[in-house]
Parts: sequence; C-alpha cells; structure tokens
Amino acid sequence: MAGMDEQEVRRSVAQAGTVVVKVGSSSLTSASGHLRLDRLQALVGALSRVRLQGARLVLVSSGAIAAGFGSLGFDARPEDVATKQATASVGQGILMAHYESAFAVYGLKVGQILLTAQDTRQAAQYRNARRTLGRLLDLGVVPIVNENDALASNEIRFGDNDRLSALVSNIVRADALVLLTDVDALYSEPPSRPGARRISFVPNVVQAMESIDAEGSTSGVGTGGMTTKLEAARIGAVSGIPVLMTKAGLAGPALFGDPVGTVFAPVRHRGSARRLWIKFASAPRGSYEADPGAATAVSGGRASLLPAGVTGVEGDFSAGDPVWIRDQTGRVLGKGVSAYDAEEAVRLMGRTTTELSRSYGHQYAHPFVHRDDLVLL
Repeated sequence: MAGMDEQEVRRSVAQAGTVVVKVGSSSLTSASGHLRLDRLQALVGALSRVRLQGARLVLVSSGAIAAGFGSLGFDARPEDVATKQATASVGQGILMAHYESAFAVYGLKVGQILLTAQDTRQAAQYRNARRTLGRLLDLGVVPIVNENDALASNEIRFGDNDRLSALVSNIVRADALVLLTDVDALYSEPPSRPGARRISFVPNVVQAMESIDAEGSTSGVGTGGMTTKLEAARIGAVSGIPVLMTKAGLAGPALFGDPVGTVFAPVRHRGSARRLWIKFASAPRGSYEADPGAATAVSGGRASLLPAGVTGVEGDFSAGDPVWIRDQTGRVLGKGVSAYDAEEAVRLMGRTTTELSRSYGHQYAHPFVHRDDLVLL
C-alpha cells in the first residue's frame, strides 16, 4: 500500500472493509458544552449509510465530559480531576443514549467500549480488547469507543481520542482511519493566519510533520489540537493504514471518496498485529544496553538481541514485558519483548549461547529479544 497517490488513498477509504471514525467533542457540542443532537444525528446518518453498504464500522467518540458538564449546569469544562471524572460518568450515559436511538433509526445496534491506556499497554488486555471488538463487528454491531475518563488518571491516559483512534485502528486491523474535527482540512499553518495553505494530500506524514505548523488549532471544548491529529495520522500511516481528516459535516462525502479534507498515504506496508502493539501501544518496563556489535546487528533489522551483546540491564521487568533496546550512548534503537526476567538477564548477559547451554541447559540458549518480537524506532 505504500507509495499510493491521492486518488488511490481516497479510493481505499471509500472501499474500506473495516473503517475507524473518530469524532471530537467540538464537533458534537455547542460552545457552552451542551450536546448538539442535530450534529450527532447528521453524523450517525452518514456513518449508517457506510455500515448498511457492508463496511464494518468502529466509532471513537469524544463528548462525554462536554455532555456531562453541560447537563450538570457548569458554564465551562471543569479543571479538577474529580469533577471531570464525575461529569464524564454522567455524560457518557447521555452520549450513549443518544447514539443508541440515532443508530436505531437505521436498524443498527451499538455497543459501548471504554478503554484506558493500560488496556492497550498490557498484552493480555490488548488481546481482550481485540477479541471483544472483533466479536462486536462480527455481530454487525457498531462499537462506540471512548477513553474511560471516569476512571483514567492524568498519569496514565491517552490524553485525547486522536491517539486512541489510531491504536484502535491497529487493534481491529482497520482498512482506513477517518479523523473528524472542526476544520475542513490540514493547512500549512493555522487557517486563521494569512497565507495559510490547504493541503489535500500528504504522501509522507512523517516528513510533513517537520514542515507544518500545527500549533494554535485547538478547541475550547475538546482536549486535542491539530498536533494530536497529525500524530494519529502518523501512527496510522506508519501502520499501513490510509488516513483521512476533515470536518464532521463532511463525513458523508469523505467516506464515499469525494475530494474533501486531507488524505495521508500509508508510508509502509502493514506489520503484524503483535509488532504494531509492541511499537505503538506497549509501555516498556526496562531496557537492555547493547554493545557496538549488537547495536549494529539489531539496527540492521534482521538480528535478535543475543545475551553476548548485552552490557547492561535496567528496570524490574519480567519475561514477556516490553523493554527498550539502547546503545552504549543511551540512544534508543528499538523496542521489544524480553524473553527473560531482569534478574535472570543480569546473570546471563555477556555470555554466548554456547556458554549458556553448557552452564544452564539448552532452555537458556536463546536471545534476550527475538527479532520477531523487536521493532526498530
């Protein structure tokens, strides 16, 4: 899929068998924080047409806190954590009730999925989320996903639903990711500035992020800005997923391939679900320090990290936990899944597999991080 032109990307979005759509708070609420039912119903109408034509659809929806503080009579979004969590608890029910009734008009059922960052960082919970979402899609249900704001702490959270939508795209192996916001497209700088240029196609979002000034485009209702949307587009594109970004009012034309918004081409072919989890969702619990020879071998992309090439172990991790791999200057080379506990690794590092086999048995003659469980960064 890498190397696609603009028309190919738009066609891929329109023909996607599984599509993840993310909508932000500002697209669903008024400036005062009240839920705008006309906007929600218009969005559901566009999404339902796509679903009824056979596509599997996941909706990642913000708006719980915004709906909650409007319902509770606050004039503005609360700032303290406890009140935000309380308003999210109230608002999530309001939001889901309206989605349920709006999709029911088209004969569609919805299911609520609330995720925390921890659900994507831990392998077992990641698999559980993938299994549940997959089964909902198999049953023809439209999963509606949101961060579990009522429980998530500031220290362990996605922070915005843009990043969450990109990770959900990986979880469900989506064929397209559509980011709906309150601006019609990506611009070379905030569109309020004179000379801002609309960009309809981004062939390589990794390079584009270095030249686009996305600061200053935020909403008073939501938590994301253009920077977070570019980061979501980067995760999607690097994962091999075509991405489209436009305003919520253009959701229908966008999903049917019309030349609206901005499309981002995949910058590489899609990897395995496990490698995508390692790269984008997993949280390392420690690190291995590689000597120059091992660092060169690992950086080449075809070698495992062997015990003989490790000169240091940091952190308190167990076998199966994600770890960083660094060179001796501290530079991060990659991320992988450790085959050993940290305590074992300290005892075994620096020794060849032959030495380990002779001293401890054949079960110890294998890499610290196998190349199939390692991604370069």
